[in-house]
Amino acid sequence: MTAPDPPQTIGMIAGNGLYPGIFARAARRAGVKLLVAAAFVDETDPVLGDLVDRLEWMRVGQLGKMIKYFKSHGVSRAVMVGQIAPKNLFDLRPDLRLLKMLSRVKERNAESLFAGIAGELEADGILLLPATTFLDDLLPGPGHVCGPALGARQEEDAAYGFRIAKEVSRLDIGQTVVVKKGTVLAVEAFEGTNEAIKRGGAMGRGEAMMVKVSKPKQDFRFDVPVVGPATIETAAAAGVNAIVVEAGSTLLLGKDEIFRLCKEKKVSLVARTGE
Repeated sequence: MTAPDPPQTIGMIAGNGLYPGIFARAARRAGVKLLVAAAFVDETDPVLGDLVDRLEWMRVGQLGKMIKYFKSHGVSRAVMVGQIAPKNLFDLRPDLRLLKMLSRVKERNAESLFAGIAGELEADGILLLPATTFLDDLLPGPGHVCGPALGARQEEDAAYGFRIAKEVSRLDIGQTVVVKKGTVLAVEAFEGTNEAIKRGGAMGRGEAMMVKVSKPKQDFRFDVPVVGPATIETAAAAGVNAIVVEAGSTLLLGKDEIFRLCKEKKVSLVARTGE
């Protein structure tokens, strides 16, 4: 079966980190002609301007401005790429369009906010694509990815940590746990993955393992588990010597650098399924 042609124009809702730049390059390789980026003050790397055709700066919360901007450039397909800092999500200065949306949202968590934004975009004819679009080569399959192979005791921890992380994510607490020899050392919550790694690593004394999974009903339009070079650096500094991710559901952003760091710092990286 022939793969469908990519959209000629794609809108990018560009947060922080490596993600927007990596997506922009992948979209170009896939044949996208016009990249229209909505960039956010104090979030988006200005370097993105060199990789896209149109870029406009706005504050987090200016939903009406973003939709108007996309429509003015003929955008009918868009992606959310890159994180928005939690403090910005919960300290919004919403415009009228976002205020109306918020009045209909029962829970003010990141998932409900982004789902509401997706609904507003679709109401104006802008379909939100999965954030993994054009990035299939960065989603590892099951098995050893890089760094040292896991030992037998680590394999047991990987299975245990995966099971615990899935349950925690089902409860919508977080998607990462840190374990050691069948004991949970840290569970991610609002503070984010890196802080959970630091807390768990401090108790693990060089033998801790981080496990990161997707939620049972993960909405990949705006919520994709990600591991990047900073994750490896943080893990190594904290004494976490193994990272387990969910196969087919976790993006490795900055893949070459991840491989280099795992080899240099002797951090194992493995992808597994729940089976």
